[in-house]
Amino acid sequence: MSVVPSEKEKGPAKRVNLALQGGGAHGAFTWGVLDRLLEHPRIEIEGISGTSAGAMNAAVLAAGLSDDGNEGARARLDDLWRQVSDMDRFSPIQRTFWEWFNGGYSLDYSPGLAYMETLSRTFSPYQVNPFNFNPLRGVLEDLIDFDTVRHASRVKLFISATNVSTGRARIFENRDMSPDVLMASSCLPQMFQAVEIDGEHYWDGGYMGNPSLFPLIYGADSRDVILVQINPLNRAGVPKSARDIQNRINEISFNASLMHEMRAIHFVTRLIHSGQLDAGDYKSMLMHMIEAEHLLEGFGASSKLNADWDFLRTLRDIGRETAETWLVANFEKLGVESTVDLREQFL
Repeated sequence: MSVVPSEKEKGPAKRVNLALQGGGAHGAFTWGVLDRLLEHPRIEIEGISGTSAGAMNAAVLAAGLSDDGNEGARARLDDLWRQVSDMDRFSPIQRTFWEWFNGGYSLDYSPGLAYMETLSRTFSPYQVNPFNFNPLRGVLEDLIDFDTVRHASRVKLFISATNVSTGRARIFENRDMSPDVLMASSCLPQMFQAVEIDGEHYWDGGYMGNPSLFPLIYGADSRDVILVQINPLNRAGVPKSARDIQNRINEISFNASLMHEMRAIHFVTRLIHSGQLDAGDYKSMLMHMIEAEHLLEGFGASSKLNADWDFLRTLRDIGRETAETWLVANFEKLGVESTVDLREQFL
């Protein structure tokens, strides 16, 4: 159900860009954030940079907007996550009965996860999955009219993938969109074969841009960038189990490129404000962040593989509530000032 615009919400639209992180099933938090933003009558989305699950959300959002406007985008995102959950029913990686009984969403004690982790240390996806089957491809082909996204999208798309040979990020734009691009952006090398596009092979974009911010700086007019953060920057305590150590290594590495870009934005902004750089030659960005780190951290890293519908709805609801709180506090600041302290968060 749509929210009826209040008097405060009436007025000129504010154009924003979105930066959507990857993070497996935790991308359902981003779904909730987008669902609330799409209800707002004064928010207009100009560009989206997305990686992995963020790329899926971005492409489905763009397709829905192009076909049926904001309500169509909301419905399409709902369809995406429902179909992801339907696929999960056949996954060998499931919560234990004890976890389910206690209302938890972690997969730490899942026999299926333990087996897959052991298997991936010994065999590559080229051996385990020689035909490179990925059921997500069919879901995306069903939900997205890629020809529309390539030629008539209302939104500028920037999807990140990592070139296996060069180690560099490649940014795919609207004209490049295809199922292969989205598969490449979400290709975890322990689980799937590298995706070949134009003779080059790609892995998950999170290694070099989770998500990439520079396309929004140079490829969009709006100065406002709203980062939807789902990978914890901070995690209390020192991980001691092998799984927790590996999970924290992954979080740090998948946030590294974002940290570098945020530092660069802070540096340039500071030079512009001090008069050392000409504001006419450089773009001063207004940065914002919607996150619920304290809540998502509590679910545990293994829950990123849990696509149970109850969990996805929980994440969606947290995303909606977090976005609502952020809008109440920060909407009027869009186009005026940054609402995240880059020095405190990223330096």
